[in-house]
Amino acid sequence: MLRVEKLSASYGPAQVLFDISFDVNDGEVVTLIGRNGMGKTTTIFALMGLVKPTGGAASFDGMSLFGLPPYAIAQAGIGLVPEGRQIFPTLSVEENLIATSASRFGKAQWTLPRVYDFFPSLAARKSNMGNELSGGEQQMLAIGRALMTNPKLLILDEATEGLAPKIRTEIWNCLLKLKQEGQAILIVDKHINALLKIADNHVVIEKGRVVWTGNSQALSADATVKQRYLQV
Repeated sequence: MLRVEKLSASYGPAQVLFDISFDVNDGEVVTLIGRNGMGKTTTIFALMGLVKPTGGAASFDGMSLFGLPPYAIAQAGIGLVPEGRQIFPTLSVEENLIATSASRFGKAQWTLPRVYDFFPSLAARKSNMGNELSGGEQQMLAIGRALMTNPKLLILDEATEGLAPKIRTEIWNCLLKLKQEGQAILIVDKHINALLKIADNHVVIEKGRVVWTGNSQALSADATVKQRYLQV
């Protein structure tokens, strides 16, 4: 599905990504993890057309992503839940969801009723403005908005940042349900123990380079990787 090969990117003269390579296959959950400022969000921005890559390749279902505008990448089937949620604050919950509604590939698996069934708290507040929601509700709305694009791949940048433990658990449970339904997901987050229960594979990034890849069993057993690259 998603193949990233030797991806490089820069901000002006400063190179920040160096030969990033990883895959996300159909129905697979993969994490990008590492300390803050190591290049995880820049990697996502490069894949979504928000940062221009300077080298390497990235393809989705065999189609090169390089050179495409962000809307074309979304139309190809990649849904993004950005860091900070970035919902429309002066639109209602329902208007936020309708704004991104799209039928992909001859079907619309995700519709308003289904999103409301998946996130009952959004159904209860469908007439509220985005800026009237709690942080957890805003994150649910951001996920629901991305699902309304009916993506083949869902990307979440800082999936549970700033949320209370109880709300984080709700988000993890939602992502686990999506995985069980076969949704491919790429996640950036720092809560490793929760990620170990959800993800199939992990990509550890340090200073713009991939320094370790492996499955949850291998990461759980490798104390050196967790201490060296993942401890805050």
